Parts: sequence; C-alpha cells; structure tokens
Amino acid sequence: MKTTLDIPEKELQDAISFTKASTKREAIVTAVADFNRRKRMAELVKYLGTCKNMMTLGELKQMREGK
Repeated sequence: MKTTLDIPEKELQDAISFTKASTKREAIVTAVADFNRRKRMAELVKYLGTCKNMMTLGELKQMREGK
C-alpha cells in the first residue's frame, strides 16, 4: 500500500544506518517489523511464570531417555 509520510531526515537516516538497509523503504519496513516483534514479545512477558504445569528440564530429559 502506498502512503505518503513526512519523516524527519535525521530519523530516516538513523533508521537506514541501524538497519543497514539499501533503500528508504527497506529501512522503514525493517523498523516497523522490528517494532511489532518487540511489542509482541512484551505482551508475552506478561505470561512469564504463569504456567504451573510446565515440565522441568530434568523431567524432559528423563522422558526423552525413557526413564
């Protein structure tokens, strides 16, 4: 989808530099994808330690070894 945006030049140049992108479009797509990934990960952190029935590493090893 085409969209016209007025992005400050310094911010765009930083995005190109940080993402090592060869085009402005690539830098923006990479930055948006990274932003979305980080937000999804932050949402998952809410559930850290909430699963009470999770197997321990030792239990998993025992199960794999057939003991």
